Amino acid sequence: MTDLLSAVALLLVLEGVLPAASPGAMRRVLLQAAAMDDGSLRKVGLLSMGIGALLLYWVRG
Repeated sequence: MTDLLSAVALLLVLEGVLPAASPGAMRRVLLQAAAMDDGSLRKVGLLSMGIGALLLYWVRG
C-alpha cells in the first residue's frame, strides 16, 4: 500500500510541474489535446501507458 501511495504522490508532483513552471505552456498543451481527434488522443494515451508499464517493469524487475 505504501508503494501505491508513493506512486500517486509522485504522479501529483510530476503533473504539477508544467502548470507551476509555465501556465501558458500548459494552456497551449491542453488546447492542442482538445483539438485532437479521439483516435489520436487514444493512441497517445496507449503509448504513454505502454512506456510507463515497460519502465516500471524495467525498474522493479
